[in-house]
Amino acid sequence: MNLILGIILACILALAVKGSIAHFKGEGSCCGGGGSDVKSKEKKLDSVTCIKTLRIEGMHCEHCYTRVHNALNSLEGVSAKVYGKHGKAVVKCALDPGDDMLRQTVEKLDYTVTSIETREP
Repeated sequence: MNLILGIILACILALAVKGSIAHFKGEGSCCGGGGSDVKSKEKKLDSVTCIKTLRIEGMHCEHCYTRVHNALNSLEGVSAKVYGKHGKAVVKCALDPGDDMLRQTVEKLDYTVTSIETREP
């Protein structure tokens, strides 16, 4: 009886480890990933009035980075680059959307913006 339970537990553990490895490689479905999301191209801005760095928690895979990248780049006058492994997005603004708009755009995707720093271009 103990042998059977041990085998069942070992199988469950092996499946959990396999899923975790895929998740951290960006191949899992932590947030609906594993699909064929296409990263939108970075916009070319005529002028840049400010540069904002957003610190973001909760991005774990390439799918997460792409979701944040596409959401930020959908804003008017914004060109964003996401550095998921560093937990940040650098946003160049032709028109300043405001910190609240940037925060809401990211947080509606269920990630957390921990800080926003603004600097001159």
